[in-house]
Amino acid sequence: MSEANDWILLGSTVDLMKELETSGFLKEITLLEKRIVISYHEGQFGAVHARCSHMGGPLAKGKLKKGCIECPWHYWQFGHRSGEAMHGAHEPLASSGGRLSTYPLKVEDGLLYIDAKNETERIKPNYNPMHPVAREPKRESGPIRVLGLSTTAMDKDHPRYSTSEDLLKSALQKAETDLGVQTQFLALSELNFRSCEGFYSKSEKACTWPCSITKMDPNDEMVKVYEALVHWADVVLVGSPIRWGSASSLYYKMAERLNAVQNQITVRDRVLIKDKVAAFILTGGQDNIQAVAGQMLMFFGELGFISPPFPFVAHSLGWSAEDMEKNTEKVRTSERLHSQSYELVQRAVELSRKTLGI
Repeated sequence: MSEANDWILLGSTVDLMKELETSGFLKEITLLEKRIVISYHEGQFGAVHARCSHMGGPLAKGKLKKGCIECPWHYWQFGHRSGEAMHGAHEPLASSGGRLSTYPLKVEDGLLYIDAKNETERIKPNYNPMHPVAREPKRESGPIRVLGLSTTAMDKDHPRYSTSEDLLKSALQKAETDLGVQTQFLALSELNFRSCEGFYSKSEKACTWPCSITKMDPNDEMVKVYEALVHWADVVLVGSPIRWGSASSLYYKMAERLNAVQNQITVRDRVLIKDKVAAFILTGGQDNIQAVAGQMLMFFGELGFISPPFPFVAHSLGWSAEDMEKNTEKVRTSERLHSQSYELVQRAVELSRKTLGI
Protein backbone atom coordinates (compact mmCIF):
# COMPACT_ATOMS: atom_id res chain seq x y z
CA MET A 1 0.00 0.00 0.00
CA SER A 2 1.40 3.39 -0.97
CA GLU A 3 1.96 6.02 1.66
CA ALA A 4 0.80 9.58 1.06
CA ASN A 5 4.36 10.84 0.73
CA ASP A 6 5.14 8.23 -1.98
CA TRP A 7 3.15 10.17 -4.55
CA ILE A 8 5.15 12.57 -6.70
CA LEU A 9 3.41 15.42 -8.50
CA LEU A 10 3.93 15.36 -12.28
CA GLY A 11 1.84 18.40 -13.05
CA SER A 12 -1.54 19.60 -14.26
CA THR A 13 -3.33 17.04 -16.43
CA VAL A 14 -4.29 19.80 -18.88
CA ASP A 15 -0.70 21.00 -19.22
CA LEU A 16 0.62 17.45 -19.47
CA MET A 17 -1.84 16.57 -22.24
CA LYS A 18 -0.76 19.64 -24.20
CA GLU A 19 2.91 18.78 -23.70
CA LEU A 20 2.41 15.13 -24.68
CA GLU A 21 0.49 16.14 -27.79
CA THR A 22 3.64 17.82 -29.12
CA SER A 23 5.75 14.69 -28.57
CA GLY A 24 3.49 11.96 -29.93
CA PHE A 25 1.91 11.38 -26.49
CA LEU A 26 5.12 9.87 -25.11
CA LYS A 27 7.57 11.49 -22.70
CA GLU A 28 10.50 10.03 -20.78
CA ILE A 29 11.17 11.18 -17.22
CA THR A 30 13.64 10.08 -14.54
CA LEU A 31 12.43 9.65 -10.95
CA LEU A 32 14.34 7.94 -8.14
CA GLU A 33 16.96 6.96 -10.77
CA LYS A 34 14.25 5.14 -12.75
CA ARG A 35 13.56 5.92 -16.39
CA ILE A 36 9.82 6.02 -17.00
CA VAL A 37 7.65 6.73 -20.05
CA ILE A 38 4.54 8.79 -19.44
CA SER A 39 1.86 8.33 -22.11
CA TYR A 40 -1.69 9.44 -22.85
CA HIS A 41 -4.36 7.70 -24.91
CA GLU A 42 -8.14 8.12 -25.01
CA GLY A 43 -8.43 9.90 -21.68
CA GLN A 44 -5.99 7.75 -19.71
CA PHE A 45 -2.40 8.31 -18.67
CA GLY A 46 0.08 5.45 -18.48
CA ALA A 47 3.50 4.98 -16.89
CA VAL A 48 5.83 2.11 -17.81
CA HIS A 49 9.54 1.39 -17.75
CA ALA A 50 11.26 3.45 -20.47
CA ARG A 51 13.35 0.69 -22.01
CA CYS A 52 12.08 -2.07 -24.28
CA SER A 53 12.23 -5.59 -22.84
CA HIS A 54 13.89 -6.85 -26.02
CA MET A 55 17.15 -4.91 -26.37
CA GLY A 56 16.58 -1.81 -24.29
CA GLY A 57 15.37 0.48 -27.06
CA PRO A 58 14.17 3.94 -25.91
CA LEU A 59 10.37 3.62 -25.93
CA ALA A 60 9.78 7.37 -25.63
CA LYS A 61 11.35 7.75 -29.10
CA GLY A 62 8.87 5.24 -30.54
CA LYS A 63 5.24 5.68 -31.51
CA LEU A 64 1.93 5.36 -29.69
CA LYS A 65 -0.37 3.20 -31.83
CA LYS A 66 -3.91 2.40 -30.66
CA GLY A 67 -2.89 2.45 -27.03
CA CYS A 68 0.37 0.56 -27.56
CA ILE A 69 3.90 1.92 -27.37
CA GLU A 70 5.96 0.69 -30.32
CA CYS A 71 9.72 0.46 -29.81
CA PRO A 72 11.63 2.40 -32.49
CA TRP A 73 14.34 -0.25 -32.78
CA HIS A 74 12.59 -3.50 -33.66
CA TYR A 75 8.89 -2.58 -33.41
CA TRP A 76 7.91 -4.57 -30.31
CA GLN A 77 4.69 -3.17 -28.84
CA PHE A 78 3.52 -2.85 -25.24
CA GLY A 79 0.25 -1.70 -23.70
CA HIS A 80 0.82 1.87 -22.63
CA ARG A 81 -0.80 1.23 -19.20
CA SER A 82 -0.44 -2.53 -18.69
CA GLY A 83 3.10 -2.90 -20.04
CA GLU A 84 2.03 -6.21 -21.60
CA ALA A 85 3.78 -7.15 -24.85
CA MET A 86 1.28 -7.33 -27.66
CA HIS A 87 0.78 -10.70 -29.36
CA GLY A 88 2.65 -11.03 -32.64
CA ALA A 89 4.88 -7.97 -32.29
CA HIS A 90 7.72 -10.06 -30.84
CA GLU A 91 7.40 -13.03 -33.18
CA PRO A 92 9.31 -15.00 -34.38
CA LEU A 93 12.01 -13.99 -31.87
CA ALA A 94 10.03 -14.89 -28.77
CA SER A 95 6.95 -16.93 -27.89
CA SER A 96 6.15 -14.27 -25.29
CA GLY A 97 7.30 -10.68 -25.19
CA GLY A 98 6.97 -10.41 -21.44
CA ARG A 99 5.77 -7.36 -19.56
CA LEU A 100 7.30 -4.00 -18.71
CA SER A 101 7.29 -2.69 -15.15
CA THR A 102 4.43 -0.25 -14.56
CA TYR A 103 3.95 2.57 -12.05
CA PRO A 104 0.74 3.63 -10.24
CA LEU A 105 -0.81 6.94 -11.29
CA LYS A 106 -3.63 8.96 -9.76
CA VAL A 107 -5.46 12.18 -10.61
CA GLU A 108 -6.62 14.54 -7.84
CA ASP A 109 -8.01 18.02 -8.41
CA GLY A 110 -6.75 18.07 -11.98
CA LEU A 111 -3.23 17.06 -10.98
CA LEU A 112 -1.40 13.88 -11.98
CA TYR A 113 0.67 11.99 -9.41
CA ILE A 114 2.96 8.95 -9.77
CA ASP A 115 4.24 6.45 -7.23
CA ALA A 116 7.69 5.61 -8.57
CA LYS A 117 8.57 3.37 -5.63
CA ASN A 118 5.90 0.74 -6.20
CA GLU A 119 6.71 -0.61 -9.64
CA THR A 120 5.31 -3.94 -10.77
CA GLU A 121 7.65 -6.82 -11.48
CA ARG A 122 9.11 -6.98 -14.97
CA ILE A 123 8.48 -10.25 -16.84
CA LYS A 124 11.27 -11.08 -19.25
CA PRO A 125 10.55 -12.25 -22.82
CA ASN A 126 10.50 -15.98 -23.49
CA TYR A 127 12.88 -16.25 -26.43
CA ASN A 128 12.73 -18.95 -29.08
CA PRO A 129 15.89 -20.88 -30.04
CA MET A 130 18.39 -18.65 -31.84
CA HIS A 131 18.41 -18.39 -35.61
CA PRO A 132 20.60 -21.15 -37.13
CA VAL A 133 22.91 -18.65 -38.85
CA ALA A 134 23.73 -17.16 -35.41
CA ARG A 135 25.88 -20.18 -34.50
CA GLU A 136 29.59 -19.66 -33.92
CA PRO A 137 31.54 -19.85 -37.22
CA LYS A 138 33.61 -23.03 -37.47
CA ARG A 139 35.21 -24.37 -40.61
CA GLU A 140 34.18 -27.94 -41.32
CA SER A 141 36.81 -30.35 -42.65
CA GLY A 142 37.01 -30.97 -46.37
CA PRO A 143 38.37 -29.43 -49.57
CA ILE A 144 38.53 -25.70 -50.25
CA ARG A 145 35.04 -24.29 -50.85
CA VAL A 146 34.60 -21.57 -53.46
CA LEU A 147 31.49 -19.39 -53.60
CA GLY A 148 30.59 -17.57 -56.81
CA LEU A 149 28.41 -14.57 -56.00
CA SER A 150 26.73 -12.85 -58.93
CA THR A 151 25.37 -9.36 -58.28
CA THR A 152 23.95 -8.78 -61.76
CA ALA A 153 20.37 -7.48 -61.76
CA MET A 154 18.21 -9.85 -63.77
CA ASP A 155 14.55 -10.36 -64.64
CA LYS A 156 13.76 -13.90 -63.50
CA ASP A 157 11.10 -14.35 -66.17
CA HIS A 158 13.25 -12.99 -68.98
CA PRO A 159 16.87 -13.83 -68.21
CA ARG A 160 19.59 -12.41 -70.44
CA TYR A 161 23.28 -12.95 -70.97
CA SER A 162 25.51 -11.40 -68.30
CA THR A 163 29.21 -10.98 -69.03
CA SER A 164 30.33 -10.98 -65.38
CA GLU A 165 28.10 -13.94 -64.55
CA ASP A 166 29.37 -15.91 -67.55
CA LEU A 167 33.01 -15.44 -66.52
CA LEU A 168 32.11 -16.29 -62.94
CA LYS A 169 30.35 -19.55 -63.87
CA SER A 170 33.05 -20.69 -66.27
CA ALA A 171 35.76 -20.04 -63.67
CA LEU A 172 33.84 -22.03 -61.04
CA GLN A 173 33.25 -24.93 -63.39
CA LYS A 174 36.91 -25.23 -64.37
CA ALA A 175 38.06 -24.80 -60.77
CA GLU A 176 35.85 -27.65 -59.58
CA THR A 177 37.24 -29.90 -62.31
CA ASP A 178 40.90 -28.92 -62.22
CA LEU A 179 41.51 -27.77 -58.65
CA GLY A 180 39.46 -30.33 -56.72
CA VAL A 181 37.46 -27.70 -54.87
CA GLN A 182 33.80 -27.57 -53.94
CA THR A 183 31.83 -24.77 -55.56
CA GLN A 184 28.54 -23.02 -54.99
CA PHE A 185 26.89 -20.35 -57.15
CA LEU A 186 24.54 -17.71 -55.77
CA ALA A 187 22.78 -15.08 -57.87
CA LEU A 188 21.42 -12.17 -55.88
CA SER A 189 18.76 -11.64 -58.55
CA GLU A 190 17.24 -15.01 -57.60
CA LEU A 191 17.00 -14.15 -53.90
CA ASN A 192 14.07 -12.35 -52.29
CA PHE A 193 15.68 -10.13 -49.67
CA ARG A 194 14.72 -6.80 -48.18
CA SER A 195 16.83 -3.67 -48.34
CA CYS A 196 18.62 -2.46 -45.22
CA GLU A 197 16.14 -0.54 -43.08
CA GLY A 198 18.65 1.57 -41.18
CA PHE A 199 18.69 -0.07 -37.76
CA TYR A 200 22.28 1.09 -37.30
CA SER A 201 21.14 4.66 -37.93
CA LYS A 202 18.86 4.37 -34.88
CA SER A 203 21.57 2.92 -32.65
CA GLU A 204 24.63 0.75 -33.23
CA LYS A 205 23.10 -1.69 -30.73
CA ALA A 206 19.95 -1.97 -32.86
CA CYS A 207 22.00 -3.46 -35.73
CA THR A 208 22.31 -7.09 -34.64
CA TRP A 209 23.77 -10.38 -35.80
CA PRO A 210 22.00 -12.01 -37.45
CA CYS A 211 20.55 -8.95 -39.17
CA SER A 212 17.41 -7.69 -37.42
CA ILE A 213 15.44 -8.21 -40.65
CA THR A 214 16.61 -11.82 -40.89
CA LYS A 215 15.49 -12.50 -37.32
CA MET A 216 12.09 -10.86 -37.82
CA ASP A 217 11.30 -12.08 -41.35
CA PRO A 218 11.56 -15.86 -41.97
CA ASN A 219 11.08 -15.27 -45.71
CA ASP A 220 14.06 -12.96 -46.08
CA GLU A 221 16.60 -14.83 -48.23
CA MET A 222 19.61 -12.72 -47.35
CA VAL A 223 20.21 -15.54 -44.88
CA LYS A 224 21.56 -17.60 -47.81
CA VAL A 225 24.28 -15.00 -48.34
CA TYR A 226 25.08 -14.89 -44.61
CA GLU A 227 25.24 -18.67 -44.44
CA ALA A 228 27.54 -18.89 -47.45
CA LEU A 229 29.90 -16.04 -46.48
CA VAL A 230 30.18 -16.66 -42.74
CA HIS A 231 29.89 -20.43 -42.47
CA TRP A 232 30.51 -22.18 -45.81
CA ALA A 233 32.97 -20.46 -48.15
CA ASP A 234 36.74 -20.33 -47.94
CA VAL A 235 36.98 -18.30 -51.15
CA VAL A 236 34.41 -15.80 -52.39
CA LEU A 237 34.47 -14.70 -56.02
CA VAL A 238 32.19 -11.70 -56.59
CA GLY A 239 30.99 -10.81 -60.07
CA SER A 240 29.48 -7.45 -60.95
CA PRO A 241 28.76 -5.30 -63.97
CA ILE A 242 29.91 -1.69 -63.97
CA ARG A 243 26.96 0.68 -64.35
CA TRP A 244 27.54 4.42 -64.46
CA GLY A 245 30.95 3.95 -62.97
CA SER A 246 29.74 1.85 -60.04
CA ALA A 247 29.05 -1.76 -59.12
CA SER A 248 25.51 -3.07 -59.58
CA SER A 249 22.59 -1.87 -57.47
CA LEU A 250 22.19 -5.40 -56.08
CA TYR A 251 25.80 -5.36 -54.92
CA TYR A 252 25.13 -2.26 -52.83
CA LYS A 253 21.83 -3.66 -51.58
CA MET A 254 23.75 -6.71 -50.33
CA ALA A 255 26.62 -4.61 -48.96
CA GLU A 256 24.26 -2.56 -46.80
CA ARG A 257 22.82 -5.73 -45.29
CA LEU A 258 26.36 -6.98 -44.57
CA ASN A 259 26.69 -4.12 -42.09
CA ALA A 260 25.29 -6.64 -39.59
CA VAL A 261 28.51 -8.65 -40.03
CA GLN A 262 30.90 -5.70 -39.81
CA ASN A 263 29.03 -4.14 -36.89
CA GLN A 264 29.84 -7.14 -34.72
CA ILE A 265 33.47 -6.02 -34.87
CA THR A 266 32.52 -2.48 -33.87
CA VAL A 267 30.11 -3.32 -31.06
CA ARG A 268 31.29 -6.69 -29.72
CA ASP A 269 34.89 -7.01 -30.95
CA ARG A 270 33.69 -10.21 -32.62
CA VAL A 271 35.13 -11.10 -36.04
CA LEU A 272 32.82 -13.44 -37.97
CA ILE A 273 34.93 -13.59 -41.15
CA LYS A 274 38.35 -15.17 -40.58
CA ASP A 275 40.90 -16.76 -42.94
CA LYS A 276 38.67 -16.22 -45.99
CA VAL A 277 39.72 -14.94 -49.41
CA ALA A 278 37.81 -12.57 -51.70
CA ALA A 279 38.43 -11.77 -55.37
CA PHE A 280 36.41 -9.96 -58.03
CA ILE A 281 35.28 -10.11 -61.67
CA LEU A 282 34.12 -6.77 -63.09
CA THR A 283 32.77 -6.08 -66.58
CA GLY A 284 30.94 -3.22 -68.19
CA GLY A 285 30.43 -0.91 -71.14
CA GLN A 286 31.99 1.94 -69.14
CA ASP A 287 35.31 2.42 -67.40
CA ASN A 288 36.06 3.31 -63.73
CA ILE A 289 37.33 -0.19 -63.02
CA GLN A 290 39.96 0.79 -60.45
CA ALA A 291 37.45 2.76 -58.36
CA VAL A 292 34.89 -0.07 -58.35
CA ALA A 293 37.55 -2.68 -57.53
CA GLY A 294 39.01 -0.43 -54.85
CA GLN A 295 35.65 -0.03 -53.13
CA MET A 296 35.07 -3.78 -53.16
CA LEU A 297 38.54 -4.54 -51.83
CA MET A 298 38.10 -2.03 -49.02
CA PHE A 299 34.63 -3.23 -48.12
CA PHE A 300 35.42 -6.94 -48.08
CA GLY A 301 38.63 -6.15 -46.19
CA GLU A 302 36.53 -4.42 -43.53
CA LEU A 303 34.47 -7.61 -43.21
CA GLY A 304 37.65 -9.61 -42.56
CA PHE A 305 38.51 -11.04 -46.00
CA ILE A 306 41.99 -11.11 -47.46
CA SER A 307 42.76 -10.99 -51.18
CA PRO A 308 45.32 -12.66 -53.45
CA PRO A 309 47.89 -10.82 -55.59
CA PHE A 310 46.18 -9.27 -58.62
CA PRO A 311 42.78 -9.61 -56.90
CA PHE A 312 40.44 -8.81 -59.77
CA VAL A 313 39.80 -9.43 -63.45
CA ALA A 314 38.07 -6.65 -65.35
CA HIS A 315 36.90 -5.86 -68.85
CA SER A 316 35.58 -2.62 -70.31
CA LEU A 317 35.50 -1.21 -73.81
CA GLY A 318 35.23 2.33 -72.49
CA TRP A 319 32.67 5.10 -72.43
CA SER A 320 32.10 5.33 -76.18
CA ALA A 321 31.57 1.59 -76.78
CA GLU A 322 27.78 1.30 -76.83
CA ASP A 323 27.37 -1.55 -79.32
CA MET A 324 26.24 -3.99 -76.66
CA GLU A 325 25.63 -6.94 -78.96
CA LYS A 326 29.29 -6.88 -79.97
CA ASN A 327 30.44 -6.11 -76.43
CA THR A 328 28.72 -9.13 -74.93
CA GLU A 329 29.80 -11.39 -77.78
CA LYS A 330 33.41 -10.31 -77.24
CA VAL A 331 33.29 -11.52 -73.64
CA ARG A 332 31.42 -14.70 -74.52
CA THR A 333 34.06 -15.77 -77.05
CA SER A 334 37.19 -14.41 -75.36
CA GLU A 335 39.42 -17.30 -74.32
CA ARG A 336 41.72 -14.80 -72.65
CA LEU A 337 39.04 -13.40 -70.32
CA HIS A 338 37.77 -16.86 -69.36
CA SER A 339 41.34 -18.05 -68.79
CA GLN A 340 42.16 -15.00 -66.65
CA SER A 341 39.02 -15.53 -64.57
CA TYR A 342 40.05 -19.11 -63.88
CA GLU A 343 43.58 -17.99 -63.01
CA LEU A 344 42.07 -15.54 -60.52
CA VAL A 345 40.34 -18.46 -58.80
CA GLN A 346 43.63 -20.35 -58.85
CA ARG A 347 45.40 -17.52 -57.03
CA ALA A 348 42.57 -17.21 -54.51
CA VAL A 349 42.52 -20.96 -53.83
CA GLU A 350 46.30 -21.07 -53.46
CA LEU A 351 46.16 -18.26 -50.88
CA SER A 352 43.32 -20.01 -49.08
CA ARG A 353 45.28 -23.27 -48.88
CA LYS A 354 48.29 -21.45 -47.44
CA THR A 355 46.13 -19.56 -44.96
CA LEU A 356 44.25 -22.66 -43.80
CA GLY A 357 47.26 -24.95 -43.96
CA ILE A 358 45.48 -27.41 -46.27
